[in-house]
Amino acid sequence: MNIDELKNIWDNDTAENTPEVSLEQRKSLNLPLEKIRKNMRWEFWSTIILLAFVLVAIWGIEMPFRFRLYLDILVGSMTLVTLFFYHKFFKLYKEISNPELETLASLQDLLHQFHLNKQYYLSFYISFVPFIVAEMIIILESIPYTHQYSNLHLVCVFLGAVFAGLVFLWILGKFWFNYYYGKYIKKVEDLVKELRN
Repeated sequence: MNIDELKNIWDNDTAENTPEVSLEQRKSLNLPLEKIRKNMRWEFWSTIILLAFVLVAIWGIEMPFRFRLYLDILVGSMTLVTLFFYHKFFKLYKEISNPELETLASLQDLLHQFHLNKQYYLSFYISFVPFIVAEMIIILESIPYTHQYSNLHLVCVFLGAVFAGLVFLWILGKFWFNYYYGKYIKKVEDLVKELRN
């Protein structure tokens, strides 16, 4: 068997296993993809506004220098982490803004990108665990009456606050992703299943 015969077999095998996406199916994809793009834009701009609000609050409220320094470093670090994940987020946004969805393989690739983005989302929320811990340390060290707590009381308050913050973050992240992206990704998954059958 020579190389040309192998290429023909490969091309025929790929063509048979990669059904084309019909025009009607592409049209049905436009709505969920547009909703995802719209939600991505909204999330980006709301994050920018939230960051601006936090910075104004930090600099607009009178507080001791040490406390402000810690908050500035914490917010700056959170901003760097957020920028990293938004860079990944923006790559997906560009990819779904101009999708070439003509075959099952291209749809599967898009679905893979969505699942990868879901992992980025999870990683984004997990990356905030140290920030929650740092925030609790800053808050507990800055409130004078917490210095009167017994060791056990301090441990209980600290661990309780961190645990409550993490549970809230987990619930918020899960709800946020499912509400803004999950239901639209499900429509893409349904189309992929339909094309596989």
